[in-house]
Amino acid sequence: MSRVRRLAPALFLAAVALGAPPGPTLDLWPGRPPGETQTLPPEAAQTRPTDRLVAGRPVIRLGNVSTPQLAVFRPDPRLDTGTAVLICPGGGFNILAYDLEGTEVAAWLNGLGVTGIVLKYRVPARDPGRRWLAAVQDAQRAMSLVRSQAGEWGLRADRLGILGFSAGGATAAYTALASERLYPAVDAVDRIAWRPDFALLIYTAGFVERGQTTLSGVMPVGAGAPPMFLVHAFDDGVPVQNSLLLAAELRRAGGSAELHVYDAGGHGYGLRPDPALPVTSWPDRAAAWLRRRGLLETAVR
Repeated sequence: MSRVRRLAPALFLAAVALGAPPGPTLDLWPGRPPGETQTLPPEAAQTRPTDRLVAGRPVIRLGNVSTPQLAVFRPDPRLDTGTAVLICPGGGFNILAYDLEGTEVAAWLNGLGVTGIVLKYRVPARDPGRRWLAAVQDAQRAMSLVRSQAGEWGLRADRLGILGFSAGGATAAYTALASERLYPAVDAVDRIAWRPDFALLIYTAGFVERGQTTLSGVMPVGAGAPPMFLVHAFDDGVPVQNSLLLAAELRRAGGSAELHVYDAGGHGYGLRPDPALPVTSWPDRAAAWLRRRGLLETAVR
């Protein structure tokens, strides 16, 4: 079983500032993650004063992640639905937007009575040809690990979802669509199913190459894909076709997809509201989707 660890100081302070101190923080792997052969510089926030602000605030840009972890954020017990969501921050497989697309998302989910579990997956990308591979390996392991702890944490094993932004959206979607585990099993945790029960993909990447108008085929959409909720803006630098074509293919394969496309919004807004950009109201649409699917009903005690 993975060891419980402390968050790095900068990440712990970010969590506390959001009013939602983390629960347990677990290492994903009992030893070195699969395929790791190099030693990176120490993990650190790489935010610079010149970086773009989002809603007037900076973003924690976490880099050089070699020890993947889960940070668990639990809701008020009076609100707890038993539903949990694994959160995959974006960052182009170079860094993780750890607060904007991680801890802030967990705080929002907690307000809905949902356990938010932030996945700190390995960055930068290890495999130049498959930049997503280490992230998806970490996400598959994370889903199995959460299921293994569902009873101890009071979670519903059939209400475990995944949510991702940009590169984290590709990570979440590939985890939901993969037909096999992408690493050799290392222990009993890897005998537990990795596929999430539902997925939310916010300005996802990973399905359409820039300048192309067809799905890339990196991770085919097959029967049995979980229901998905997708959000994108037409003026996003990550082509909107990633969400448009994926939603259409999910429907063609007999799956369920709810897609919200906005005329403006760009990329990388997370959950931070901007009154001038209706796209930033997407959390309300997502909450309605979760509620309609029965995922916000209070768990039976």
